[in-house]
Amino acid sequence: MNNHVRELRGEQGWSQADLAERLDVSRQTINAIETGKYDPSLPLAFKIAKLFARPIEAIFEPGE
Repeated sequence: MNNHVRELRGEQGWSQADLAERLDVSRQTINAIETGKYDPSLPLAFKIAKLFARPIEAIFEPGE
């Protein structure tokens, strides 16, 4: 799955640790999501979408 988490985080000026704290996950989880090594659970994807005030489809896209 492709995602825009890194770009959205950068727009806010947040570090991976900052985003992790806001989502109540580890920094390693954020890194794994951003690098495509981990697809977040549906509840976590909804938390991410809500935090960035965007629809899930605008953040996560199916991969090839």
